Amino acid sequence: MSRHTARILSRRTALALALAAAAPWVAAQNPAPGAAAPTGKWPTKAVRIIVGFPGGSSPDLTARTFAEPLSKALGQPVIVENRVGAGGNIGADAVAKARDDHTIGLMINGNLTIARLLNASTPYDPLKDLAPLSLIGTSPLVLTAPVSQPGVPANASAQDFFVAARTAGDKWSYGTPGVGTVGHIGTELLKSRTDMNPVHVPYPGYAQVATAMLGGQLQMALMPPALAQAQIKAGKLRAIGVTSTTRSSLAPDIPSLSEAGISNFNLEIWNAFAAPATMPKPIQAKLAALIGDIARSEDVRNKLFQQGWQVAGTSPEGLANRIKADTGLLGGVIAARGIKAE
Repeated sequence: MSRHTARILSRRTALALALAAAAPWVAAQNPAPGAAAPTGKWPTKAVRIIVGFPGGSSPDLTARTFAEPLSKALGQPVIVENRVGAGGNIGADAVAKARDDHTIGLMINGNLTIARLLNASTPYDPLKDLAPLSLIGTSPLVLTAPVSQPGVPANASAQDFFVAARTAGDKWSYGTPGVGTVGHIGTELLKSRTDMNPVHVPYPGYAQVATAMLGGQLQMALMPPALAQAQIKAGKLRAIGVTSTTRSSLAPDIPSLSEAGISNFNLEIWNAFAAPATMPKPIQAKLAALIGDIARSEDVRNKLFQQGWQVAGTSPEGLANRIKADTGLLGGVIAARGIKAE
C-alpha cells in the first residue's frame, strides 16, 4: 500500500469514527414529542454565563450582548463569569460540571467539538457532558498574505498564489494563534487540498501573526475578517480568499476559495451557547428558545454583526448537527496530520 493511499484510508477511518461517536449524542438531543413541560418556578436565582476567555475578548462581548435581554426575559439577573485558560476549556469544564441548573456557557467551536480529540486529558467530554442550546454566530476566515513577497507577482491571482506556494514547499511559513486552533487545523486542511507545504509557526495571538506577516517572517495566515480587513484596506496585506463556499457578508469584496478553484472548501469559526448535560430538558428547551429569539432580534443581530459574526440563532438540533459535522471534518484532519495539543 502506498503512503498516499494509507493517508487517505487513515483520514476516512478517522472521519467515520468521529461521526459514529457523535451520532448517538445528536439523536439524544431530539426528545420525543410530548416531553414533560417545566415544573415549578424556574429560574429561582441569578443565571450564570461562563466564558472561558478574558473580558473584552470576542466570546466575552457576545455573552454580554445576551446578558441584558436574557435577564429581562427570565426575570432574574444574568451574570457573565470569566473562567480563563486552556483555550476556553477551563470555562467549558466548569459548565459541564455545574449542577445548580442555573449555569450555561458561551463557547467557541473548539470547546464543543475537538477538545478531546486534541488532548485526551481534557477533563470533560463535549459530546457527553454538554448539551447544545443554540449556534449564535459563524464567520469564515480570510487567507491573508503579505502584499509583496518573493515569487508572487504584485497582481497575482489566487491560482498564481497557490502555484507559488507549491513551488516554495517548506520554505514558506504560516502563522496561527496556536496548535489546535481552527486557523491551524484549517490550514492543514488547505494544505491537503492544494499540495502546498508551508511550515506552521504558532504565536500568542492574531496581532502577533499580523505583525510577523508585515515583517516578512510569514507568507500566509488564516485570519478573522475584521482583523484581516483592517490591514487589507490599509494596503499592508492582501486577501487570497475566504474559507467558505460563497462570499461572506462580513467580507463581500473578497472572493471565496471555491472561486479560486478549491471546490466545496468550507471552514468557519463559530460560537454557541451550551448547558450541562445534566440540566433538565425542559429548562434546556426554555433557554434555547429564548436565546435563539434574542439572537435573531434586530438589535442583537446588528450588535453581533458589528462584532464580526454572521448571525445564526439555531435550535439545539441545528447546533448538534453543526457539532457533528465539524467534529468529523476537523477530527479527520487532526488524525491524518497527527496534530496534538501542546
